[in-house]
Amino acid sequence: MAPVDTGVMSTHLHITLITETFPPEINGVANTLGRLHEGLCARGHRVELVRPRQATDQRQASDDLLLCRGWPLPGYPGLQWGQVSMHKLLRRWKRQRPDVLYIATEGPLGLSALRAARRLDISVVSGFHTNFQQYTQQYGLGLLSRALTHYLRWFHNRSNLTLVPSLSQQLELERRHFERVMLLSRGVDSQLFHPVKRSVSLRESWGLGDDDIAVIHVGRLAPEKNLGLLKRCFDRLCSAFPQRRMKLVVIGDGPQRSALEQALPDAIFCGTQRGEALASHYASGDVFVFPSLTETFGNVVLEALASGLGVVAYDQAAAAQHIRHGYNGVLAMPGDEDAFCDGARWLLEEPEALRCVRLNARQHASRQGWASVIEQFEAQLRGACVGEQGMPAPSTMR
Repeated sequence: MAPVDTGVMSTHLHITLITETFPPEINGVANTLGRLHEGLCARGHRVELVRPRQATDQRQASDDLLLCRGWPLPGYPGLQWGQVSMHKLLRRWKRQRPDVLYIATEGPLGLSALRAARRLDISVVSGFHTNFQQYTQQYGLGLLSRALTHYLRWFHNRSNLTLVPSLSQQLELERRHFERVMLLSRGVDSQLFHPVKRSVSLRESWGLGDDDIAVIHVGRLAPEKNLGLLKRCFDRLCSAFPQRRMKLVVIGDGPQRSALEQALPDAIFCGTQRGEALASHYASGDVFVFPSLTETFGNVVLEALASGLGVVAYDQAAAAQHIRHGYNGVLAMPGDEDAFCDGARWLLEEPEALRCVRLNARQHASRQGWASVIEQFEAQLRGACVGEQGMPAPSTMR
């Protein structure tokens, strides 16, 4: 008997993305979801978006946009848990049934979508974007870590497939008995993030000339980012190279900004930057230090590489995938602060070494575009629709 042609492989899909955060909010999840949404639409798919209403929203709900109420997310000003009833989603999806859902966040909104999809037998792909179970320890809620891990495993094991952005994250989840985990990496806009965006005037505003060193950090200023290491690393660089003029430049905002400004009175705090301004800030740096130990990926690592910076990071997530130690960046074993600081010092010992690392960083990142990521994501969504992943079905909802 000839196989039945479902039409899924040759037609455009109706895809629903469910997320608590989306552009213009600034974080790695929002950036990734914005790129995935844009890429799927460009490939002709109908993409429905379900998310909380944002303070700046001018859009109204439509067939391709469902806005819901949100609750403030503690420790994350401006971000929200989405609030929507399963029955509202059931009514909507009975009228216009999606082929597949992509649930990017595991809060009340994601849980409502998961339950509704299970009730209607709609395929679900979930994304593991944030290490919330690690964040609980940073916020003094370590006792919740085990319970949160249990919930996340329960949640993701009820989807057809869980996508993670890095090999290290995939191994970590599989070790914790998450099932049907596959890799979906991230890309970078290497035309936006480019060494040609280097700004002499911006560097002069930092008090730096051509031969001086800007040590920069880009990211959310929050406890889970291990930002105490910024001061320790920069102090050691200043001690190792007392004859060189250096500045620590911090780009981003968050709950730890005030404390960091007190601890680093000579550092330059630039606040949140977007688009071309962000690209110019990256390219105007020389060395990028990224001390975080809680990333599922770390988009800023790829952005720094694309901008032609000498990157110092721990050997995990994006850094582990994209940095070859001593060739296009510097890696340290997770938690080894001495190795982290020594790596930064090595970059500054020989100008030629730093020059070569920066050239190799740019060359590598220029090949990491979003097009192949979108194509892979599309294939994974199609595979979930037609059951081509070759994996057992998710266990029943309890």
